[in-house]
Formats: sequence, structure tokens, C-alpha cells
Amino acid sequence: MGKITVQTCDIAGLKVITPAVYGDSRGYFMETYNYEDFAAAGITETFVQDNQSLSTRGVLRGLHFQIQYPQDKLVRVVRGEVFDVAVDLRDGSPTFGKWYGLVLSEENKKQFFIPKNFAHGFYVLSETAEFCYKCTDFYHPGDEGGLQWNDPEIGVVWPLLPGVPVNLSEKDMKWGSLKEYLEAKRGVKK
Repeated sequence: MGKITVQTCDIAGLKVITPAVYGDSRGYFMETYNYEDFAAAGITETFVQDNQSLSTRGVLRGLHFQIQYPQDKLVRVVRGEVFDVAVDLRDGSPTFGKWYGLVLSEENKKQFFIPKNFAHGFYVLSETAEFCYKCTDFYHPGDEGGLQWNDPEIGVVWPLLPGVPVNLSEKDMKWGSLKEYLEAKRGVKK
């Protein structure tokens, strides 16, 4: 015990985990995941898949979510720095549509636990960033949804780098607004 500290966020369910880091002149050691420590902090989910991505400065991935097979995620950066964001999409949540963001970096070694039914995205602040995800369900092709990264209704305050264009995938350029997401969910036609 005592190998991690857990900070709760303004949005229930989101947690920032900071591991204990043991360093000396040779480098450092830390446990990035220990079921017993995480369970003691209230994170008892079973992770079944690990993913890793590499992105360059100005890349913005998101805001993504899974439709039929929602996943809890435990995310961290092993190289570089990103601004990481989660948006609450839980039905009936008092913070529905609200967002929380933080910097994850190889220096701060923080991890971010994001429960099911949140949209997730990140923006790369460093020259490159390697981003790791632990997930509680397997990837299901065709099950991904998304929200517009700059939807004014959500109002994420991205720390955009001056003079660096936001680099989005073709898919991420096409996501709709939170309002459109709600209309589609309710079956409202335009």
C-alpha cells in the first residue's frame, strides 16, 4: 500500500493516480499498475487490453467513446506531454456534458482513470508523445462514436500551441456536437 495517491475530480468517477517513484543516480522504478492498490482506491475494474499510440505536436485525438461496448480506461503518457480530457456522457449524471482536463507527461507520471460512458481525447503538447491505454473491453470495429473537439456547448479549454495547427484525423473532423449526439440518441430527426 501507499504506492499510489489518488485524487478525485470535480466529476464523480474520474480519478488522477500518481504513483510512488523510487529514483537514484541510475534512474527510477515505479509500479504503473497493482490491482490491490487500485482496488483499495476504489478501482476494481478488470483490464483486458492495452493500447499504445505515438503522435506528433499539435495532434488532437478525440473526443471518442464506444457506443455498444463502453470501456473504462486507465491512460498515461510514457514519453512526451499531452493535455488529456474526459467528457461526461452518463445518462442522468448531474455533470452530463461537463469536461475535466489535465496534463499527463513522462515527467509527472500521472495516470487518469476514465469510467465507462465518457468521451475521451488528448492534444499533444510535446514534439512527440507516446500514450498508453488500459481498457476493460476489447476493441469492437464500428462501435466508436465521437464529439466535435471544439464544440462550444462542451467548451473544452484546450491549451493550443501558438502557430501550431490542430492536426485531426479525417474521422475526427466529422464528429457532431453534443446537441447532435443527444438528438441521435433520442431518435430526433433533423
